[in-house]
Amino acid sequence: MWCLIIPQLIIAQSADTTHSEVIPSSFNKKRLITILATESALYTGSLIGLNQLWYKNYPRSSFHFFDDSKDWLQMDKVGHAITSYYIGKIGINLLDWTGMPHNKSIWYGGMLGFTYQTVIELLDGYSAEWGFSISDIGGNTAGSILLMGQELGWKEQRVVLKYSFHQTPFAKYRPNLLGHNLQENLIKDYNGQTYWLSINIASFFKKKVLFPKWLNVALGYGADGMIGGSKNPAMADANGSPIYFDRYRQFYLSLDIDLTRIKTKSKLVNTLFKTIGFIKIPAPALEFNKYGVKGNWIGF
Repeated sequence: MWCLIIPQLIIAQSADTTHSEVIPSSFNKKRLITILATESALYTGSLIGLNQLWYKNYPRSSFHFFDDSKDWLQMDKVGHAITSYYIGKIGINLLDWTGMPHNKSIWYGGMLGFTYQTVIELLDGYSAEWGFSISDIGGNTAGSILLMGQELGWKEQRVVLKYSFHQTPFAKYRPNLLGHNLQENLIKDYNGQTYWLSINIASFFKKKVLFPKWLNVALGYGADGMIGGSKNPAMADANGSPIYFDRYRQFYLSLDIDLTRIKTKSKLVNTLFKTIGFIKIPAPALEFNKYGVKGNWIGF
């Protein structure tokens, strides 16, 4: 679900400049009205579109809960966290743009991702196909806490959630579930997705350190061998022989670049860096899984 907001993310990230560039000297009510009107229209339109594309073809039911905490080895829960994180970041940036005091921007804007996804969970609760997921709410909460906690404590994001993707051979076995092409794989194939905590080491030191300001240490989480949510269905090849895929977790240690901390003389380049700042930069990585440790030339 979180990949559906990437276009909005790109727009907001492009406008995310330094505070001196973006915040007016006093509160601008017209800007706030513009933001509220735009957000309301986008919010309403997205829910209507979601209902048409997602819920319309499935029967309604009374409100109920659904335990999907074990699905996809929790990859989708991390996806919920990163969605809340970046939608909340959009909310903070936009309210900062109005000249609202930053602490108020954090509380009002930072909750945007959690609020948006909670409404979707409520819609799930009335769908016979799904249900209200407590574990999804947990993911939403974690993303908002990571964002707002850092802004309240440090006035900056020293630990950033990031995303990377590579195509896998699993989608061809269940394309309706994992995607028929690259565009669908990006959203649906959790085997190819990796989520990262990208940590800016230099920001934790008051004095200058040798560690470059733009260089991060990244901790990644992924999973492999999944062609079903909680378990893999029985599969067979063209000869009728059974096909088995082992489902397992992957943990990564890598380096990353925080493009938002690199300032150039070109506004175009600076905008580009902010636009793609949520993507983990390819770099060598160590992978830890149940089979041991292996090195990857490109941790992506």
